[in-house]
Amino acid sequence: MKISIIDYGAGNTQSILLALEKLGHNGLVTNDLEIIKSSDKIIFPGVGEASSAMKKLRESKLDLEIPSFKQPVLGICLGMQLLCNSTEEGNTKALGVFDVDVKRFSNEVKVPQMGWNTVYNLNSVLFEGIKSEEYMYLVHSYYAPICNETISITNYGLEYASALQKNNFYGVQFHPEKSGVYGAQILNNFLKL
Repeated sequence: MKISIIDYGAGNTQSILLALEKLGHNGLVTNDLEIIKSSDKIIFPGVGEASSAMKKLRESKLDLEIPSFKQPVLGICLGMQLLCNSTEEGNTKALGVFDVDVKRFSNEVKVPQMGWNTVYNLNSVLFEGIKSEEYMYLVHSYYAPICNETISITNYGLEYASALQKNNFYGVQFHPEKSGVYGAQILNNFLKL
């Protein structure tokens, strides 16, 4: 299986590569469009800042291509947020796959949310073998509000979408590569799609 991890200068690619290796798969970190388009699975990682990430995607023309991918795509953390319409982080227009606008947490909670939190209302093959209320690892200051494409919910001062799905596009706000056995299960489920 050919797995591409989109390289646009965002962090966490090494931990994703290691998580894939533990599952018996090799990933390739690349921004080569032909390689990405010929992949069986695409992972769109993300640790970083939205406006500079979108600038890098525009420079490589990946912003025009990502929404048209036909194979399964998994956006992680910032990768998921960039698949939404926009984000308040840097007032950034994003890729518009998921029909929702990303908001900043209010100052009524500690920002960023950092650490383990539960996911529930699981509604996708991505969560096969995972019970509601399992813990996932999160680090983020911005969130996607609950919308039609929500496939899991997390509560941090308010309920928000901790995972989204539309057609072949999946997004998770948490880091499956850092979420232990259940995160590995989610990656494995994605690879089986």
